[in-house]
Amino acid sequence: MLITELKEKEAILSLADGKKVFIINCHGCREVYFPLEEAEALQKEMESAGHVTGSITTDYICNPENMKLRLEKNMAKIEAADAVLVFSCGVGVQTISEYLEDKPVYAACDTYPQPGFQGVTPLEYDCDQCGECYLNITGGICPITACSKSLVNGQCGGSKNGKCEVDSEMECGWERIYRRLAQIGRLDLLKCPTQVRNFATDQETAE
Repeated sequence: MLITELKEKEAILSLADGKKVFIINCHGCREVYFPLEEAEALQKEMESAGHVTGSITTDYICNPENMKLRLEKNMAKIEAADAVLVFSCGVGVQTISEYLEDKPVYAACDTYPQPGFQGVTPLEYDCDQCGECYLNITGGICPITACSKSLVNGQCGGSKNGKCEVDSEMECGWERIYRRLAQIGRLDLLKCPTQVRNFATDQETAE
């Protein structure tokens, strides 16, 4: 199980600054905690400012077959947007990012762990629920779970031919991130200052 918490309001609004966004809400884990009232208030503010082309609210983004049908039904509104803003855990953001390969997909929430079973998460996606989501600067690919070393500031020197030195059958996570950022025209994000992971937000580490 998990808890989702909205990122800072200014950080979320900056993602839509001068842009049009399509919003996707996931209420699948709301029985644990989802910031419903805060999310709705923020989305209404963005709609009033003319930033929103449309929205979807679904039970579980991490049910990829159902989500694919929902996305296809709303594709015209998605294509009219400059980016997609996802109010969900990190798994939901990665699911949408994988399907919308040519569209920037941004996380509006950070994710924290709770003991217990977690929904219908597909095996190919993972979220470390570390409380500090990097997906907005890594193209919707989690560097912590996609990299065997959980590096958050770039590729190590051990990968070879795009494969991880720890697991030769595994694609290098940072190779994937680079390709994704190039695909959506956001290689500029790699010029950000070195990202230092804040372990104070990781409940497992803190314990």
